[in-house]
Amino acid sequence: MKRFQRLIPFLLIISLAVSMLVSQGLSSQTPTAATARINVVQVADVINPVVARFIKDEIERTNREGMHAFLLELDTPGGLDTAMRDIIQSILNSQAPVIVYVAPRGARAASAGALITLAADFAAMAPGTNIGAATPVALGGGEQDDAMMEKVLQDAVAYAKSLAEQRGRNKEWAERIIREGLSSSAREALELQVIDIIADDRDDLFAQLDGRRYLRAGQSMTLATAQVDLVFSEMNWRQQILTAISNPNVAYLLLMLGFLGIFFELSNPGAIVPGAIGAIALLLAFFGLQTLPVNYVGVLLLFLAVVLFMLEIYVSSYGMLTVGGILSMALGSLMLIDTAEPYMQISRAVIFATVLVCAGFFIVVIYFVTRTQRRPAFSGTEGMVGERGRADSPIAPEGRVFVHGELWTAVSSEHIAEGEPIEVVGMLPGMKLEVRRIKSER
Repeated sequence: MKRFQRLIPFLLIISLAVSMLVSQGLSSQTPTAATARINVVQVADVINPVVARFIKDEIERTNREGMHAFLLELDTPGGLDTAMRDIIQSILNSQAPVIVYVAPRGARAASAGALITLAADFAAMAPGTNIGAATPVALGGGEQDDAMMEKVLQDAVAYAKSLAEQRGRNKEWAERIIREGLSSSAREALELQVIDIIADDRDDLFAQLDGRRYLRAGQSMTLATAQVDLVFSEMNWRQQILTAISNPNVAYLLLMLGFLGIFFELSNPGAIVPGAIGAIALLLAFFGLQTLPVNYVGVLLLFLAVVLFMLEIYVSSYGMLTVGGILSMALGSLMLIDTAEPYMQISRAVIFATVLVCAGFFIVVIYFVTRTQRRPAFSGTEGMVGERGRADSPIAPEGRVFVHGELWTAVSSEHIAEGEPIEVVGMLPGMKLEVRRIKSER
């Protein structure tokens, strides 16, 4: 017993040493920071319904899969108000923090892009970028009166200020980008407390974001981005096609292709393929045009141009209807998109080339159709008129004639002897020919 008591101090010392060694080994194996999984979406396009749907889906996916943050790398000239508000609504309701990074160098977050940046939990810009110029423009064609424009302006100002207030950003600057169309560089935006960070690249961005705090449901939370696992998300092929169709130039070309297809089908019934292609092109064009400020007078002028070209086939106007159709097409193309925003306008070069090609196509088609219509018939009953032959028997007033390699029953108002040359002047019921003597060859 006494011997055991003497060993107790040594056992305690050995146990303490072993526990210290084990704890030191375990602590050296514990990671210093968790890896943050971040969903990255890159948008370098106009903010339209297709882009808005894509961003909303990716924000929902970020929350559904429990990712730590959502990063939107943005370069946009602006876009539709409704699409912008859909994106902002998703940002404001996201449980995962949303980071908007205006990049790369030379990019911009103009108009709708400026408000999307304001709504982010963390707003960052690369050097050489700019943000602002969010004055609303009239959409839907035609001029809006002053009272309506003032309502639109006040609504946009209130919306921008509420976003800035919610994220603790400069409300006065948010109002000025709406009222005055103000645009600021990255350095100015940082000094005015519009953005949180100026980052040279993505690595610099995450290094500066690490440890920053944000609010969720009134609780302060910390964003850890020392170690990140980036998940890059891109549009699928269907979204890419729909985005391309929403381009004003593409939508315009599809519209003109649709008109060409319908015109060709109406002028040559039964061709089927041109009509099918034209109908599909028109439907795709209407999808693209719904995202643009369309002036419907322009659409009607384009439709009138097709009608005038069709009438040229049936009415002898000596080319005046064709000239009217070309003018209507040119004016309709210029009036089709009614907006001051250059990124929503149709290129003048595209309009000129398209009107020239379409006008040439219509002129060539009308020429050949008209020439065909004026050409004498070569078959059927109409094709027999004017044919010449000889009397196979006396005709007084009925007999037989040999015409076009066949024997026909014929009648005539004059007596025609057998063997005399005759000419067909008409077709009578019962497959009988009305003929006359050719006196000059008698």
